[in-house]
Amino acid sequence: MADMAKFLEQLQEFDVNDIDFNRVGVWPIPAKIFLCVLVSVALVAACYFVIIKDKKLALSAEVNKEQSLRADFERKAHEAANLDTYRAQMDKMEESFGALVARLPTDTEVPGLLEDIDDKGVESRLEINSISLQKEVASDIHVELPIKINVTGGYHEFGAFVSGIAGMPRIVTLHDFSITPTNKDGSGMLAMEMLAKTYRYKSEE
Repeated sequence: MADMAKFLEQLQEFDVNDIDFNRVGVWPIPAKIFLCVLVSVALVAACYFVIIKDKKLALSAEVNKEQSLRADFERKAHEAANLDTYRAQMDKMEESFGALVARLPTDTEVPGLLEDIDDKGVESRLEINSISLQKEVASDIHVELPIKINVTGGYHEFGAFVSGIAGMPRIVTLHDFSITPTNKDGSGMLAMEMLAKTYRYKSEE
């Protein structure tokens, strides 16, 4: 305790204004100790900012990279574990796609499709005014074949006609319906104009 008290007393008596770095060897012990502590703190701070800080940032980046790689590994492991399921789904999709493509008419089948539409109109007891193929519209995957249809009849006959087209083996969609009375004598006869669309798989070209 006596030594500690003497040390503190010497430290208090030390005047900072009397510091002479050229005579460090004759400084009081408390001043030397204080200088050593100060230099040590400065060295530790310098090491942190020059070396440790960059290493810490690099370590943080590697930790984030590890987490990303771990998540990627878990995802790929899950996909590998379900590979057979994915293959089965792919086979099913290819089968469904093939079935849909088979329902698309080829160039040689379009005239037959127009005849089938005409037959559906006759079966529905409609008067066929016109069935005409319009200009093709090409997209990235398929070619759209619009068909303009104009028929005369009643509501029930129109319903049977539309149902008959929807049940055809080839894919045909109906658009832009327009129904107007043919006269004003109360006969109930109507004129229906609509646009039917069928599609051709573009790869056939």
